[in-house]
Amino acid sequence: MPPSPPPTNAPTPTPATPGPATTIAAAGTGLALAATLACAVYGPWTHPGSVGVFVVYGVAWTLFALGAHLVRRLPVRRAVPAILLGAVALPFLATGAEPRTSDDAYRYAFDGRVQAAGHSPYTHTPADPEVARFRDDWLFPKGECAGWFRHPLPDGGCTRINRPEVHTIYPPVAEAYYLLVHLATPPGGHEPVQAAAASLAVAVTAALLLVLRRFGRDPRNAVWWAWCPMVALEAGNNAHVDVLGVLLMVLGLAAVAARRPILGGVLLGGAVATKMFPAAALPAGLRRAPVRLLGAAGLTVVLVYLPHVLAAGHAVLGYLPGYLAEERYDDGARFGLLGLVLPVAAAPYAAVVVLLALTAAVIARADPDRPWHGALTLTGGMLFVFTPAYPWYALLVVALVALDGRRWEWLALGPAGYALYLTWGLDLSPDQVRATHRIGYGVALLVVLAAALVRRARPADGTTGSPAAFHAWKPPIRSVAPDSPRSTREAAARLDA
Repeated sequence: MPPSPPPTNAPTPTPATPGPATTIAAAGTGLALAATLACAVYGPWTHPGSVGVFVVYGVAWTLFALGAHLVRRLPVRRAVPAILLGAVALPFLATGAEPRTSDDAYRYAFDGRVQAAGHSPYTHTPADPEVARFRDDWLFPKGECAGWFRHPLPDGGCTRINRPEVHTIYPPVAEAYYLLVHLATPPGGHEPVQAAAASLAVAVTAALLLVLRRFGRDPRNAVWWAWCPMVALEAGNNAHVDVLGVLLMVLGLAAVAARRPILGGVLLGGAVATKMFPAAALPAGLRRAPVRLLGAAGLTVVLVYLPHVLAAGHAVLGYLPGYLAEERYDDGARFGLLGLVLPVAAAPYAAVVVLLALTAAVIARADPDRPWHGALTLTGGMLFVFTPAYPWYALLVVALVALDGRRWEWLALGPAGYALYLTWGLDLSPDQVRATHRIGYGVALLVVLAAALVRRARPADGTTGSPAAFHAWKPPIRSVAPDSPRSTREAAARLDA
């Protein structure tokens, strides 16, 4: 005779809380990740052009995946300190050496110096005689102009600044940031720019923790940003200004979710005026107060551009047209994945069609209480369309994965960008470079599609991390927004749905 089923009102047994072994494993993985990142910055394989760089970066991403999994299994009271420790230690660990894989930070420093002297970076290039008095030894080294990050000047000198004969490409909010860093820090080195970017990376972690808690989501998801190798390397070491755009985007999406469209528009407009890519986050918030959101964002962009337009005219576009031609977006060669199925000449037109269709789909299906969900889809989709050669463009995706909390597979866009970028310096043929480019982004796209199919085939369990750790988290009971019917307890019950 079969045993009788348990009564339906029997209490659900509480899963065991992860023991010390999980905490020790997470700590050990974090230390191993820090050591690997130190090797990437201080070790023998620090520049593109060797197989060793691929190995070191691959190990770092593997340790990151393991560490994030372990941290998300910990109770929140243990996970949050681990997240904050990694958020501070990893990017600042990477600031101790000169930028290793990008020389963009040198342009930032020069633009800040030029602005402080009353000149516009949109009207003067680093090679112009009018700004020659700003050439110091660390940005314009003496001696032979050879080796990493050494670029010849027309007058026979040398500089660390790439493309010294072209105007800056950066929008006004980025330029204001460079000026602020110059005014607030001592001159004469790369360290202030790196420290500023590392501080912004920490601020993003703090913002993620606050936003996740505020909207009833699991704060442990912030580990996707805080422990990500790309954040340490591209914000801490290479000091990319993209991290400022990430911070403004995170705060802007939070304001949209809190039903403050004007504030959200101002912040998202500031993100767009830092780097253009955060514009992909705007459509996800258009289901609620679209006129106020777009109006505030557009007005913000106009106001920050206006003084520069009055001073420099159309020169505010800087090197953007030249960049698009240099990267071969104008003739379609850069669209790696579209080039697999279409003639190269048709790729730019197909890119417009794909992005318009994706934008329409995001607007139609966006949840205004979770705008980061649609923002992740459109931002990630945009990167798959453009397949950029620069991995740090995916920093936006890393932060959006942390906000979304569930679709971690989009992180594959990070290694995809490195697959091409780290071949710089290798003796590869154009066909090999093209194949590497397509394989990197192609594999990432397969990861995203496969994960989506698996997720669609199984029901969501409403939790993330370990069950015990989830049940140990008691979110505050208050509204997501003053006029929202959803409480954070309900949001927690829907976690990652």
